[in-house]
Amino acid sequence: MTYDRLVCANCAAPVSEGRCPVCRANRERLQQESFFGNLTPMTLIALAVVLVAAVALLAHQTA
Repeated sequence: MTYDRLVCANCAAPVSEGRCPVCRANRERLQQESFFGNLTPMTLIALAVVLVAAVALLAHQTA
């Protein structure tokens, strides 16, 4: 989830604006999420297809 759609419970402003300390802290935390947390489903599917193709190629070369 991206922080541009979240509303702060402390100040009722969008978290992306960072109006209060709570907004700014949550904005920083969301920006520092792990790499895999920010990938779209299509990117994950593409990575899986590439991985399967690489494994199939290596299996074919060793046989």
